[in-house]
Amino acid sequence: MHPNAQLIEKFYTAFQACDADGMCACYHPDIIFTDPAFGTLQGARATSMWHMLCERGKDLRVTFSGIEADNERGSAHWEARYSFSKKRRRVHNIIEAEFVFKDGLIAVHTDHFSFSRWASMALGPVGALLGWTPFLRSAVRKDALRGLDEFMKRQA
Repeated sequence: MHPNAQLIEKFYTAFQACDADGMCACYHPDIIFTDPAFGTLQGARATSMWHMLCERGKDLRVTFSGIEADNERGSAHWEARYSFSKKRRRVHNIIEAEFVFKDGLIAVHTDHFSFSRWASMALGPVGALLGWTPFLRSAVRKDALRGLDEFMKRQA
């Protein structure tokens, strides 16, 4: 197995254990993370996001497969099952991840998933009706970033 494929496996194995420190040890200090919910996060904001998600993910279950990597790029398929928000709506998110490596670490991590599918599970009827709209995506991102900012302030 290529060392970068092993790095991706180490990242997701740590995620399965809700070991944010283990996950973040796989990231380059200048990491750039992007997904449909948070947008683009860099450095400490990206690593703090994983700490927040692991801390909040009391019923989080992560599976992964299809890891591929070479010296420069990699990819993986992963799925997350968890309860979302105070209403504890069940979410089964299916994600395709892309990676770029630098200095033996993950330098760029991009997650792709259907925001409208996620919104219909996480937000119920409102998400099902409006999940495709830029308005709802913007509102979710604003709320996610506000939660991240509050989490980071508590950690400081």
